Amino acid sequence: MPELVLHANGRTWTLDASRSYTIGRDQQADISFIDRRVSRRHLMIRCDGGTWVIEDLGSANGTFTEGRRIQRIEIGHGSIIRLGDVSTGMRLDFTGAPAAVGDAHVRADAQVRTDAQVRADARIRAGLSQGESRPQARGATARGTSAAAAATPPVVPGPRAGEAPGAAAEAAAVHGDARDTDRSEGSAAGPRGAAASLFVDRDPSGVHRLDLGQRLRIGRAPENELVVEGPYVSRHHAEFRPLPGGRFEIVDLGSHNGTYVNGQPVHRQVIGPYDIVGVGHSTFRLAGDRLEEFVDTGEVSFTARNLTVTVGRGKTILNDVSFGVPEKSLVAVIGPSGSGKSTLLRALTGYRPADRGRVLYDHRDLYAQFAELRRRIGLVPQDDILHKELTVDTALKYAAKLRFPGDTKAAERKARIDEVLQELKLDVHRAKKVASLSGGQRKRVSVALELLTKPSLLFLDEPTSGLDPGLDRDVMKLLRELADDGRTVLVVTHSVAELSLCDRVLVMAPDGSVAYFGPPGEALAYFGHESWADVFSAFENHREDDWGGRWRASRQYDRCIAEIDSAVPPQQPGTQATQPPARALQSKPQGWIGQLWTLMRRYVSVIASDKGFMALMLLLPAVLGGVSCLIPAKYGLAPPPPNSGFRYNQESGTILLVLVVGMCFSGAANSVRELIKERVIYERERATGLSRSAYLMSKVIVLGLITTMQSVVICAIGFSVRQLPAQGLLMPTAIEVCVVISALGFTTMLFGLVISALVRTPEKTMPLLVMFAVVQVVFTGVLFKLFDSPGIEQLGWLMPARWAVAGAGTTLDLAHTMPPWNLDKPDELDPLWAHTVAQWGIDLGVLLAIGLICGFAVARLLRRHEPEIMRD
Repeated sequence: MPELVLHANGRTWTLDASRSYTIGRDQQADISFIDRRVSRRHLMIRCDGGTWVIEDLGSANGTFTEGRRIQRIEIGHGSIIRLGDVSTGMRLDFTGAPAAVGDAHVRADAQVRTDAQVRADARIRAGLSQGESRPQARGATARGTSAAAAATPPVVPGPRAGEAPGAAAEAAAVHGDARDTDRSEGSAAGPRGAAASLFVDRDPSGVHRLDLGQRLRIGRAPENELVVEGPYVSRHHAEFRPLPGGRFEIVDLGSHNGTYVNGQPVHRQVIGPYDIVGVGHSTFRLAGDRLEEFVDTGEVSFTARNLTVTVGRGKTILNDVSFGVPEKSLVAVIGPSGSGKSTLLRALTGYRPADRGRVLYDHRDLYAQFAELRRRIGLVPQDDILHKELTVDTALKYAAKLRFPGDTKAAERKARIDEVLQELKLDVHRAKKVASLSGGQRKRVSVALELLTKPSLLFLDEPTSGLDPGLDRDVMKLLRELADDGRTVLVVTHSVAELSLCDRVLVMAPDGSVAYFGPPGEALAYFGHESWADVFSAFENHREDDWGGRWRASRQYDRCIAEIDSAVPPQQPGTQATQPPARALQSKPQGWIGQLWTLMRRYVSVIASDKGFMALMLLLPAVLGGVSCLIPAKYGLAPPPPNSGFRYNQESGTILLVLVVGMCFSGAANSVRELIKERVIYERERATGLSRSAYLMSKVIVLGLITTMQSVVICAIGFSVRQLPAQGLLMPTAIEVCVVISALGFTTMLFGLVISALVRTPEKTMPLLVMFAVVQVVFTGVLFKLFDSPGIEQLGWLMPARWAVAGAGTTLDLAHTMPPWNLDKPDELDPLWAHTVAQWGIDLGVLLAIGLICGFAVARLLRRHEPEIMRD
């Protein structure tokens, strides 16, 4: 059976008839594509009875050929398959394998390599060990290469000194299943293991000898065998341990920010010859009996290739964007409104991965290795990522506690904060509240927060928005200084006054394509205008023009692509065994309790610093409790005595209704704005490793305690002038009713968090809060008969106020204290008000269960406030 060749996204794989292949978005697929229309396991290709067939694996968006959706079909030379959409989906082209594919010089399969080849590879590998540059056998680029270049076999190094003789064969075997002859284009991952690769084109920062009988511990403390500095490195971070047969494994020692193999977090992992171990800003690679260390000092390349983003029904808002950012440079992204600048920024940072294309951080795929590389990228959104109620010093202290390892001493954190404040000339403002700073100073503080962790790449979204020209210049000069100090800075801006400070400018066209990329001094001449105002007017007046096509046809584009190609060398695949499941990216960060404690302390500090909010929290329960005292009631909440001449107490239900509705409003009001007002802060902190559950629990615990105190105040004031039954079912009446009111406050507080997680803007919270409170009034069961009312009764079961009145009514025996709904049927009682211990437990349990459901809903809704690549 002849081999079959698959062409997709500018790349080529040769398929072997002796095995089957899965295609999908999952990194564990044999051939992986990052396209949101492609399912994680989309289809299978296999040889069946001498014929190649494709079988759809139940994909969500389908597999198509010749305009129709298929489940199973035979394929061969000339077949064309679409994934996810009948006309615009990922295209797969199949051809017969060329004769050269069977040649031993092209195959990377270890079984067909001759001894001469192995010896030649060993000489190549030995030369690399002595610092020689690695041969670069590139595949076909987006603009095409010769057939001979496309057929160049991948270089598979031979064994190093001290390596097992079969190491080269093991390394070569990873090419045997599906050979990718072009790694410069297309999706983030090719065959399994390709996404985990790393090409290192510079000399190691250090080389450490490994003894087969000894362990090598890595960490920040001086007693480690290998001391690694950095804000993300724990004192005792990880350890290389020898294994029988001359191999090593890496073991994480409970580090705060994790240990990574090929970009994925691991606790214990056997290391192969091509695996890359990440600890903080350092990476390590085994080279026989040596350990090579590469320290990320900021001198890294950053490349975007063919980034495309579509939304809705196929609307393209980012259209085939490619460019390469030089090391230690300042790049400005400009363009008319709606040209995709913010979308590009989110694609470049991994917050919202592009539907097609790749982002390479120092030749490593950012999307595939986001778990590790996210810590080397700083992002300053358009909105401030600081709590404005805190002082500059306090805000940075809490940020450092969340991002630095838990074993970092306070003096070390303070030293780093002092260093950053001095660098940004903010040390004189450290005692001021963030809210009292000018717009430019607040941007500096946001930049300071990101610089705490020494990122190599710094992205900023509209940092000069709303600033006057003088502050605009100051901010751009600051970014220029940051780039000169050894960082790559990319800034999205509408301001063109200070573009001369930048090394490159990226101009986005109205259709989301690149209109120009290059030195800012050559941009106006390229567009043929004398001012940027004229350029933007041309964009507006000629929106239908093919600006992207004009750019691709220019000589400047050829130069740009040449720079990109020279910066993207071929990558060596990691071994399949070391590729962890894709869900490892979503593994819970370590230090959960430490994060929770820091978040709680910060939240309390924010609340304590907001005097207006503090006053409102104290005033609200006092007013609501006082309002209930205005209702005239001779017997309060108790039934009339037998000799009073009255059988019922009509006002008891009214008093209870006021207390319950007041607590509903108070509990929900405490939390209804708490998530939406911190949305930008949470999104950024989540990207740096913040635990979603720790964040939510910090809100629940602090707001739960505040709401409980408010319920005690409401009950204390409301009961102070009222007569109550002497004894409840299990405890004194006042305490038993207060327990129910507190549970109601806790549940409605969680309901308020649901509202806060649902809305997109803070302005929408108040109408929803009022609607929630009004609905609770209707379904208390006090205003009209709810039981034995089909539909209405079941709807009332969903309302916290219904169960709170039921719980308090059970204690107060409200079924016999209030007049019956039908005086002719005095025995027709609300079953939820039955004066029994069992019914009181049921009412309280259901009330708390509604709260738990709301808490679960909030946890799921918080995903909307997170970088899309981290949503699980």
